[in-house]
Amino acid sequence: MRIFADRLQEQLNKKLSPVYLVFGNEPLLLHESRQAIAQQAQAQGFLERHRFTLDNQTDWNAIFDCFQAMSLFSSQQIVELEVGESGVNAAQGKELVELAAHINPETLLVVVGSKLTKAQENSKWFKALSSQGTWVNCLTPDITRLPQFVRQRCNLLGLKPDQESLQMLAQWHEGNLLALTQSLEKLALQYPDGQLSLVRIEESLSRHNHFTVYHWIDALLAGKANRAQRILRQLEAEGVEGVIIARAIQKELKLLIQLQGEMQLSSIAQVFEKHRIWQSKRPLYSAALQRLDSQSLRYCWSLLSSAEVTLKTQYEQPVWPLIQQLGLTLCSPQATFPVEIRRAH
Repeated sequence: MRIFADRLQEQLNKKLSPVYLVFGNEPLLLHESRQAIAQQAQAQGFLERHRFTLDNQTDWNAIFDCFQAMSLFSSQQIVELEVGESGVNAAQGKELVELAAHINPETLLVVVGSKLTKAQENSKWFKALSSQGTWVNCLTPDITRLPQFVRQRCNLLGLKPDQESLQMLAQWHEGNLLALTQSLEKLALQYPDGQLSLVRIEESLSRHNHFTVYHWIDALLAGKANRAQRILRQLEAEGVEGVIIARAIQKELKLLIQLQGEMQLSSIAQVFEKHRIWQSKRPLYSAALQRLDSQSLRYCWSLLSSAEVTLKTQYEQPVWPLIQQLGLTLCSPQATFPVEIRRAH
């Protein structure tokens, strides 16, 4: 069974699974999920807790010993396996498949790691373990899910934000859930009545949102010009180098040009499959390909080339206006083409 981290407590209250696979890219959700599982397990008699890190020095004999038949007087155990950044290799996967055959009611297995790839989700070890337990998705909520996430957090603290306050809290803390948690705790202490308005939030908090180049790319693909410009301004203010921005968008433009060409001969689903584009990303690329024709993409490539020349040869000239123009063109090509190109188009 697969659930999002915000539904974990509800699942724990119903039944404790023998296996929990806790994976994602959000440190706060990973930490809270581990703690929630441990607390619920301890309340049900799992008093011992063992932690192992999966690497070349892992003592698999010690892990398997935890899953041997327990005596009448032994306490139940929680076994946590921490997966490294590089993921599970073939040898570790083989051990995990064997471990899946030793799952028993006396030992609770918790496997924790970063965001899974499609290959990892389809691996034998993951299927063997997930078939016996619960997969907890700890991905950072995107901007569409974030307001609902903020509302749930507010409810837990007795806070009552209006819709505008909810949106502001989401925007100010995007990509930084730890800061969001701290801000809400501060608001709960400062306003015991729980009523949140724009005025109260602005008086109490400063912005804590954290954007990466990938947030900007997603906004461009979706055609969200205002959001893309807001992210770009913050990246510039934070001192992100223009060359990093240029390299990231170069990769995406190259891919879009390839996809557009191949769609003349194959279906969009086949093209996406060929380039191994994640299911969650396909709507973004579909939107971009519907909005941008070959002429638009060529113009964007010329803007990118100009930006790269500026970065390499004209050190005193800021590159951000060109990057901004490139972003606007990707979001709304007809509105940003030069007059002569629009007429020809």
